[in-house]
Amino acid sequence: MNEIPRPVLAEVPVERPSRPGWPEIVAGLAAYAVFEVVVIVYLQNAVLSAAMAGFVGFVLSAVMGLGAFAVAALLRIRRLAPFGVRRTSGRSLLAAVGFGVLAWVLAAIASLLYQAVTDDHQNVQVDYQAAAAGGVVWYLATAVSGFVATPIGEELIFRGVLANALGRYGTWISVLASATVFALVHGLNPVLPVAFVIGVVNALLLRRTGSVWPGIVVHGVNNALAMSVPVIVALASS
Repeated sequence: MNEIPRPVLAEVPVERPSRPGWPEIVAGLAAYAVFEVVVIVYLQNAVLSAAMAGFVGFVLSAVMGLGAFAVAALLRIRRLAPFGVRRTSGRSLLAAVGFGVLAWVLAAIASLLYQAVTDDHQNVQVDYQAAAAGGVVWYLATAVSGFVATPIGEELIFRGVLANALGRYGTWISVLASATVFALVHGLNPVLPVAFVIGVVNALLLRRTGSVWPGIVVHGVNNALAMSVPVIVALASS
């Protein structure tokens, strides 16, 4: 008997979104919140020297950002370009170094104003600074984890996902909302205004260039100055 040919069903291509949206925001920030709780519980119970705590803190900050970004990126889009992970010009990267220095100065001023208004003078970065001041090996470890890895992780989730997704509502909603969330996750302390300034600068750079790399450079320069300047001052005064 001749078999009756069965109709061949054409495969319908899955159309993936061209940019992140609310599903990516919710998934990414939820994952970040879970990671942050785990990290806080771990650091509160771990017995570490100040330098080791600073280094581990930077490493875990990088892991939190990268992990949250992976959750958001794999949810629907599964491509890097829609999140701003794309090439940019050497001129933009060079300019980002200058913007990083400017952002560090503005952030320092904003932090001083915050401390004057709130009378909150706690140094929540003491462990990070201890890691940077622990000698050559510790400084290099801090540089890799704090000046490179942490900026990459945090920029991918807060600019690559959040600022990009909010871009559909206009530049300033995207810039201010993403910077506000970025500041709040750093806690109510003198680092909050610093994170807000960095968030604003980097979200504007993302809108300007379409790439997260200039913001990563700005973030890395800011972290490098924030950790290195106290060490240099201490060495000069000793």
